[in-house]
Amino acid sequence: MRKTLVQRRQVLTALAAMPLVTAPFIRRASAAEFSFKVAHPLAATHPTNLRLQEAADKIKTDSDGKVELRIFPNGQLGGEVDLLNQVRAGAVEGYVIGGLVVSSVVPAAALDGTGFAFSDASKVWPAADGKLGDYIRSALMNANLYATRTVWDLGFREITTSVKPIKTVDDVSGLKIRVPGAAAYTGLFKALGAAPTSIQFNEVYPALQTKVVDAQENPLGLIVTSKFYEVQKFCSLSNHIWQGNWVLFNGRVWKSLPANLQEIVETRLNEAGRAQRKDLADLDQSFRDTMTKGGIQFNDIDAASFRTKLKAAGYYADVRKAFGDQAFGLLEDAAGGSLG
Repeated sequence: MRKTLVQRRQVLTALAAMPLVTAPFIRRASAAEFSFKVAHPLAATHPTNLRLQEAADKIKTDSDGKVELRIFPNGQLGGEVDLLNQVRAGAVEGYVIGGLVVSSVVPAAALDGTGFAFSDASKVWPAADGKLGDYIRSALMNANLYATRTVWDLGFREITTSVKPIKTVDDVSGLKIRVPGAAAYTGLFKALGAAPTSIQFNEVYPALQTKVVDAQENPLGLIVTSKFYEVQKFCSLSNHIWQGNWVLFNGRVWKSLPANLQEIVETRLNEAGRAQRKDLADLDQSFRDTMTKGGIQFNDIDAASFRTKLKAAGYYADVRKAFGDQAFGLLEDAAGGSLG
């Protein structure tokens, strides 16, 4: 009997000492069947990231753990252009990004980012949720990028500078301004007479701090969550471009999801997108308050002088030529009138 007890203890001791890696065939019950990385360039505190994480949690619950979205904020997986290439290749499954960045691959994605096209949000959402959004979404799919139904908000882009307030188009002449790495941004500011420089988003703060550039342009939410106001003095409420963010997935990856799981992901992301739109609208005044307390001076601009400059430079004629009459007509219908 004593010998049997000793043998049992020896066996139990040996089992306890065995590393788990000796049993690779054991699969965790909680492992997701579909685990997707979803990247974006915004700060972890931005409403976009918070709503994405909320959606990811609900998707995991609704799918009984079959689908896992792993959210990577703040450009953790690479710069804007690099990430777009990774998503197209399937190395990263999802990307939340504005159409102007995607336009390097899908030109139509820049349509709703035409300079001074929309006067306010009342024009934006019918366009994004209607025919213009459908047109862009179809073009994205043709490039193997699946876009969920609801466009998320990033907001109207405003100009901040460290040198002077921008009030008329003459004030941007020769201005060293950072823009994202997309031709649509560069083309707009060149037409306005500025000196745009493309810099990756995660390098903008040091570029402003060291005076590589004197200005940048982004929605208020990004200016606050990325703390650009710490290294700028003036914010001109130019509303020169409205930017929405597309929730994109690699097309092949999306098609690999069974239809019932696609529905869960689509439903929860669209729900989160609608909530995120409201978040930004509700936070607009608090963004302004934070920037004012940080020493930023706000001013309005003479928008008519900017539009006149763009028309004279042939900017709108070039946009029409680039997209074609049908697409440009959709934009004008959404904007509520002729753009020139």
